[in-house]
Amino acid sequence: MTTEATTPAAATPAPVATDAEVNWYKTVYQGDNVPQFTLRSFLMGSLLGSFMALSNLYVGLKTGWGLGVAITACILSYALYSGLSKLAPAVFGRNLSILENNAMASTASSAGSSTGGTMVSAIAAMLIVSGHHIPWPALVAWTFFLAVLGTVMAIPMKRQMINIEQLKFPSGTAAAETLRSLYSEGDEGKKKGRALFATMTIGALVTWLRDAHAVATQGVLAVLTRFSVIPSNIAIPGLTIAGLPAARWTISLEGSLILVAAGALMGLRTTITMVLASLLNYGVLAPWIRGLGGITGDVKFRSIVQWSLWPGASIMVSSGLLSFGLQWRTVLRAFSGLGDVFKPRAKAGEGEAQGDGDPMSRIEVPPSWFVGGMLFATVGLVITGWLAFGINPLLGVIAVALSFVLSIVACRATGETDTTPVGAMGKITQLTYGVLAPSNVTANLMTASITAGAAGSAADLLTDLKSGYLLGANPRKQFLAQLSGTVVGTAVVVPAFYKLVPNAAALGTDRFPAPSAQVWKGVAQLLANGVESLHYTARWGILVGLVIGLAIPLLERAFPKHKQYIPSAMGLGLAMVIPAFNSISMFLGALIAWAYAKAKPAAAETYVIPVASGLIAGESLLGVAVALMAASGILQ
Repeated sequence: MTTEATTPAAATPAPVATDAEVNWYKTVYQGDNVPQFTLRSFLMGSLLGSFMALSNLYVGLKTGWGLGVAITACILSYALYSGLSKLAPAVFGRNLSILENNAMASTASSAGSSTGGTMVSAIAAMLIVSGHHIPWPALVAWTFFLAVLGTVMAIPMKRQMINIEQLKFPSGTAAAETLRSLYSEGDEGKKKGRALFATMTIGALVTWLRDAHAVATQGVLAVLTRFSVIPSNIAIPGLTIAGLPAARWTISLEGSLILVAAGALMGLRTTITMVLASLLNYGVLAPWIRGLGGITGDVKFRSIVQWSLWPGASIMVSSGLLSFGLQWRTVLRAFSGLGDVFKPRAKAGEGEAQGDGDPMSRIEVPPSWFVGGMLFATVGLVITGWLAFGINPLLGVIAVALSFVLSIVACRATGETDTTPVGAMGKITQLTYGVLAPSNVTANLMTASITAGAAGSAADLLTDLKSGYLLGANPRKQFLAQLSGTVVGTAVVVPAFYKLVPNAAALGTDRFPAPSAQVWKGVAQLLANGVESLHYTARWGILVGLVIGLAIPLLERAFPKHKQYIPSAMGLGLAMVIPAFNSISMFLGALIAWAYAKAKPAAAETYVIPVASGLIAGESLLGVAVALMAASGILQ
């Protein structure tokens, strides 16, 4: 009997490319024959990513959420470059290839998503706690190294989760399908592009008609500011609560379409939960708690949310952690895959002539990039954390190691469910450092931002790489496109954050509720000061929120067929830390989108996403521009 040790084949590396990988390489891969990461794709991605970074910063400060960038960027890029190539073909050449557009989306997505998430959560929370901004060199370094860390963390996960396990990554799949439809024969791409640009104009017009008065009182724009006719908030006539106008309790309509559009993308289940929870919170609980002394001062959003953030945060944190725990199979698969993702691969060309090599090794990102990138980002974060925030270097290293483990789980959850549990990952780190560094709010917030930021960036890259995998892109070139976006995003987001939020007083207001920052700050202070420092109504709120947050995931698990009738835990908690008029707007948007889909399902499939994306992009971008102009005084 012969054994493998005595056969000639034993002298060559074991085959590592699966049948699916070999088939993909032979039948789908086209990264060597089609332009991909080019100068023009980088420039277009940088341009659109900068706009999307500003948009996400603005929306994040208002709602605590980040919006998907890739699909919007693909539609915008296709429409813009189509026009430019027709206008000046000698300068711009033909339209971007489908893989150039895919690489462009990676750059734009990285710039628009991976750098701003921590800004609206941990960094904003630090501003509220400390009362002053982090010095800009430290914030630039922290933001950049954090984005790089998350990007390189995705390297060892990509081949296992996308190539081998074929996880769905629904948003990445949707982006690939969008690109295919744009580049297919017919006018669907043109329809989507026209819809997006038209509603961008509408969104921008609404912003100007609402906010123009803040820009200039003299000069050329003084005349235009007279057309500022839309109020920021519209009171409901005759409606009073506890003897005060309902608008004082934030129950009103807002002169904005941005959250109406966001609601159209969210769906009815979450937004119904939010509108009912907000009416209960601001219309019933807040007046009652004020009578008990739990809410003090003038009746306005800032004073109410000082109480309501505790039950709201308790619901979100407990439900997030329990949902994470209930996905124990996902967790086990993630950790069991740790050995697989680091298995040695055959070198390019080895055994390939015999058909048993690894053709993927030539195009996949090499492990050396992971090692070098991790070392670069870890050293940068540890040094910055030590010098700027006084975080012990050992605690910094532990935070990076913990982030890598949690990012694996978060990315797997994204691949399976299209939801990245960034908040839950951050809370695990906050709880960990509540033990390792008790009473140190700064260390608690900044180490947790490593976990949340890294998990978000890694999941973002893997989602983009899923699109590239479906389209036959070169993953190594796509990784470079993503990495380049971290530089662009950092350069845009940091100065914009200082301008939009000049001081701590700008947060926790009707304009910028910053709900994510409020939750992060609340958890950090709770771990530092202890529950006994809170008013007794807030302590009861935490307990009730804890019970509700644990009950909802259990109900969803027990009655999966009736999940649509069970309130959304995240929607319920979020409604308690943003003004009621935000929740009302989102519900109205979801209701309109639902009714349109019922009446015209085919048209809704084509138009809902680009229309909603256009309204969000147009209003938020001009909103950022108005805020920056008003803050700088350049047009006064």
